[in-house]
Amino acid sequence: MNTLDQLLTQVTNCRVCQPYLKLGCNPVIQANEAAKLLIIGQAPGLKVHHSSIPWNDPSGDRLRQWLALDKEQFYDPKQIAIMPMGLCYPGKGKSGDLPPRKECAPLWHTPILEQLPNIEMTLLIGQYAQSYYLQDKPKTLTETVKSWRRWAPHYLPLPHPSPRNTLWLRNNPWFEEDVVSYIRDHVHQQLGN
Repeated sequence: MNTLDQLLTQVTNCRVCQPYLKLGCNPVIQANEAAKLLIIGQAPGLKVHHSSIPWNDPSGDRLRQWLALDKEQFYDPKQIAIMPMGLCYPGKGKSGDLPPRKECAPLWHTPILEQLPNIEMTLLIGQYAQSYYLQDKPKTLTETVKSWRRWAPHYLPLPHPSPRNTLWLRNNPWFEEDVVSYIRDHVHQQLGN
């Protein structure tokens, strides 16, 4: 069995999707055996592809606001692991970024999760992560997020914190009132803040 450090080296050097990625491979992941919170999103965006820093964009700003964590805590792999469904930037589509590459999660998620024994909560951000990890989930994102208690505290389905979802957040005030406050309390309790 590989250690987490060995796996992270393998992930960093992964080129399985190279032929399909216009900007090439740059897997973005953050993990440590001590991490208690896992964030599984979609795939790095263009800014993250260039910086190699996960959630280093306006979506990350909103996510950190939801969690009430500063950048120092958020980027501490001993507290928070970050592993997207697609580890590399998939490229641009007609209406935003392309979906995450389908090769990543089946190839890397299970071996990495086996090396993260202390995870208390996994945030599943967006439909790709939710479809992959949640059994018998409702058809729509809104229904899935409304059903969050079914999976809490192990899994928490969230909408993407993208600025594009501002209207959704405005139309669903229960999300920040109920879900965000629950996550924030749980995360700070687990991280000892």
